[in-house]
Amino acid sequence: MNQISLALGLTGLSFVLAVIWGPPLLRVLRHFNIGKVIRVEGPERHFTKMGTPTMGGVMIILPVVLVTLLLNSVSLFGLTVLGRSVLLPMGVMVIFAVLGAIDDWEGVRGRRRGLGMRARTKLALQIIFALIVVIGLYYFLDAPQMYIPGERREVEIGLWYIPIAMFIIVGGSNAMNFTDGLDGLAGLIAATGFVAVGAIAILHDQIFLARFCFTVVGATFGFLWFNVHPAELIMGDTGSLSLGAVLSVVALMTGEWLVLAAIAIIPISETISVILQIAYFKLTGGRRMFKMAPLHHHFELSGWSETQVVQRFWLIGLMGAMIGVALAIV
Repeated sequence: MNQISLALGLTGLSFVLAVIWGPPLLRVLRHFNIGKVIRVEGPERHFTKMGTPTMGGVMIILPVVLVTLLLNSVSLFGLTVLGRSVLLPMGVMVIFAVLGAIDDWEGVRGRRRGLGMRARTKLALQIIFALIVVIGLYYFLDAPQMYIPGERREVEIGLWYIPIAMFIIVGGSNAMNFTDGLDGLAGLIAATGFVAVGAIAILHDQIFLARFCFTVVGATFGFLWFNVHPAELIMGDTGSLSLGAVLSVVALMTGEWLVLAAIAIIPISETISVILQIAYFKLTGGRRMFKMAPLHHHFELSGWSETQVVQRFWLIGLMGAMIGVALAIV
């Protein structure tokens, strides 16, 4: 109970820090004119978002990094609140946030305004970062390779773990990026996912990792304070690439990455919709399977309001998270 209380306390602390940090960040972004550029082919109602400050992921990253570093530093005084194991997911958060920030800057103020970093370049860097992280998981942290729901013993998959884990990290990062398209959607889905993997970490007695997850949840709630419809701030790749990668890394650290299929049902569905749309478009010579991809835009163009899409997708994501935790308990 004390462990859960402390985790919830960290949620509250990071939430307060993010909310306090929000208004100064908004002023800085507006001062430098870092506003969202909306795609012409997007839904017409999104044109009202043109110029909304982006790179809002910074509002999540800084409180998490600050709290994590401060709580690790108290070990110098003989106290242990967060272990060194959380330094890996924190490092992943920072690295992918920097990559996302570069992409956001290129899309807003760079030479590729409205487009961002080249997809091949971004993917190549994600793969390189993922390889470094997986080497750390496999050779240094000795993370459990895989747990199958219903089996309480670890399943060894050998060196296959490396490419599978890389795929999960890169895929998770991009999946959350596809999900970030409506006010509050990516933040709600990410926060729900981190609650789920944090609960799973507690089940595996990875208390430090659970505390880190709930710190991320609090900071994400703080971001949502400014991101709910109508959004004052947009997450951008700075947040979405980072949160997706960290969620995947935490799941890998618990060994329960199979249940991500349920926990991340919305990001996975968004990604599949994009893949199907592109494949169908090429195979049929220009026809579309969905009115627009990712999937949330299809439902917008089908007549759902933005808040309806966000709320219904979040309900599905919440159910998926509950199922994922239940599968991990079995």
